[in-house]
Amino acid sequence: MQKEIELAVSPDLINDELAIKRLGAKKLRIAEDRIGGIHIRKRSIDGRSRQVVYRLRVIFYIDESPSPFVYTSALQNVRGAKPVIIIGAGPAGLFAAYRCLEKGLKPIVLERGKAVQDRRRDLARINREGIVNPESNYCFGEGGAGTYSDGKLYTRSDKRGDVQKVLSIFVEHGADEDILVNARPHIGTNKLPHIIQLMRERIIEQGGEVHFDTKLVDITSSSGRATGVKLANGSSIEATDIILATGHSARDIFYLFREKGWLLEAKPFALGVRIEHPQYIIDSAQYHCKERHENLPPAYYSLVEQVDGRGVFSFCMCPGGIIAPCATDQNEIVVNGWSPSKRNNPHANSGTVTQINLEDIPAALENPFALLEFQQAVEQKAFLAGGGALVAPAQRMVDFVEGRLSNDLPVHSYKPGTKSVELQDVLPDFVHRALKGALPKFGQKMRGYYTNEAILVGVESRTSSPLRIPRNKETFQHPQVAGLYPCAEGAGYAGGIVSAAIDGMNCVDAIK
Repeated sequence: MQKEIELAVSPDLINDELAIKRLGAKKLRIAEDRIGGIHIRKRSIDGRSRQVVYRLRVIFYIDESPSPFVYTSALQNVRGAKPVIIIGAGPAGLFAAYRCLEKGLKPIVLERGKAVQDRRRDLARINREGIVNPESNYCFGEGGAGTYSDGKLYTRSDKRGDVQKVLSIFVEHGADEDILVNARPHIGTNKLPHIIQLMRERIIEQGGEVHFDTKLVDITSSSGRATGVKLANGSSIEATDIILATGHSARDIFYLFREKGWLLEAKPFALGVRIEHPQYIIDSAQYHCKERHENLPPAYYSLVEQVDGRGVFSFCMCPGGIIAPCATDQNEIVVNGWSPSKRNNPHANSGTVTQINLEDIPAALENPFALLEFQQAVEQKAFLAGGGALVAPAQRMVDFVEGRLSNDLPVHSYKPGTKSVELQDVLPDFVHRALKGALPKFGQKMRGYYTNEAILVGVESRTSSPLRIPRNKETFQHPQVAGLYPCAEGAGYAGGIVSAAIDGMNCVDAIK
């Protein structure tokens, strides 16, 4: 017999299975020796009171032994099967390919960037020399933007598809089983590349294809039906089903659509800065203590505030993390954040952004590219303010709010370096005014947050795509091109690794 109950467990006991059994036996009103084993199904941290506890959903096996977790995908060998071209090897593309193997379709994955291990050299050059390879960087390459920017798997996409399936496929390829349990699952940039590589090898073993350094230059069609693709190397591939999973930074795809006269539409996105604190400040605020308990992970936060009707919110928070340079061109500054699996760096960073609506840029009501051009202009302005070589414009938090140049900047994690500037000269007026109004209010919600020990680094601008490629809600196909499936973040239908993976699988399921 199995019983699932909720328990509150102190950090001292979280790794003590016997203590958890005792607590469960007491709540179930049974003898301890009747419990053959336990399985923690969900785990989260509750810091709402002074005493921080873990909230557990635990399955107790009463008068029986637990069954071990086993997940193995039922994949088919697809050599000679119907081909599906997948543009992009990010989470949407890889999971679409995986779903093809389950359905007996042959995925042909085309990735403009490099294999996951080969990307490391280009990322090292970005951080060391400030030189961006426009085809291989933090955004482009196997695994997409998520591979080298954290591997956070937290999502609210349960209604879109099977979140547990996505997590289980990661576990099948080497991720820790904890991602099936934690309320905020996270793999870590140090572990995710190997997992992505194993997924790719599995796809190839089953008869799929994965091609790197292979850039799309055209999508061909006839009589309103996709017929294939043309590549930068001069070759062509024919297929009547094409999944477009290129990510939010592949701007050339949007221009290709404009050239072909295919429908696009402007989409709201968010823009702001990345804010970094010493991790101990966040730990102290969230755990109500001077020093974090050894069984508690570095603390995270989620903050939101309204300023004159405009929402300001934290985004992609990275405990124990690093701020990364995520530009895809040499003359722009784009920042993001990531954490290793142990989250053991001394800093905590988070994007802090405000919504950019179509009404903010009046031209967007007529020109679908107006928000993209606005986004690009801010990134280029940040590059000029930093002085080149990916040096980012930055300012201490209180100095920013009070409108004064910082005399110096705190120690931070952004490797290309920072330059002290007044960020109000870099950010659009309505963006910096919203941020200035929100940050002191965030400090009222979380003690210690509003401090000059925190640094603001600009700009956080690739929160999502500023353009959407429309698709039919039932068929997932572009309204003008049958067989073309706009997918995930680049098309405006996802917002993270798991939601993108689910969208990739859903697109495959729509193929007849």
